[in-house]
Amino acid sequence: MSFSLLKLAVSIVALVISAKVGDVLRRRASQSKEDSRDDFGVVLAGTLTLLGLLIGFSFSMAISRYDLRKANELTEANAIAVEYARADLLAAGDAARVHELLKEYLDQRVLFYTMRDERSIPRIETDTLQLQKELWSTIRSAVASVPPQREGLLLTGMSDVFIAQRSTEAAWWNRIPLAAWAMIGATSIGCSFLIGYRARRTDWLVFSVMPVSVTIAVFLIADLDSPRGDPIRVIPQNLISLSHDLRPNQ
Repeated sequence: MSFSLLKLAVSIVALVISAKVGDVLRRRASQSKEDSRDDFGVVLAGTLTLLGLLIGFSFSMAISRYDLRKANELTEANAIAVEYARADLLAAGDAARVHELLKEYLDQRVLFYTMRDERSIPRIETDTLQLQKELWSTIRSAVASVPPQREGLLLTGMSDVFIAQRSTEAAWWNRIPLAAWAMIGATSIGCSFLIGYRARRTDWLVFSVMPVSVTIAVFLIADLDSPRGDPIRVIPQNLISLSHDLRPNQ
């Protein structure tokens, strides 16, 4: 079982147990407290509404971040493609060097998107930074021999490549706050408990519906919010397509 599925199972079990705890307390309560337990119906309705709002807003946040990561991937591919084409304005030797460095840089960007092992990311980021330094040094030296109009195009294009990469990293760091997850978890447990406490009899089907539905919704939100999550993730289709275009014989 994968770690994501394990978290899904643990979440469902925890919420079902919360409902069962409420059910046990209901059965232990005296008949004289029946009216007071009915008052929990108002609390349950309000708590369920709050939970629905939390899940709805969290889903909206997660999907917007997912769309932003996809848009940034396209921006990166376009920036690299444009600078690769502009490098033809340089002398043949300088153009070949810039082309080769951009291909290596493109490979690192594809790795950044496809790598699932978090331990490998610092190495990829280090290699990317080193390639950026080499690209900037190369383009800065090469533009000395071109007209000022071309110089501006080449330098601006390279800056766009670097800015696109930084924007991507910022989007991947932008996640739903831990406090929001804690509130969703606490509210979910409270709802499950109140469902068990308000039930007229022990009914495992009733006790399971809310935990399963809420857990699936939260699992989907967490997957959208996680850049390297499975099964929902940003596939660098544009970067991969560009890599194939720049290496037609491979």
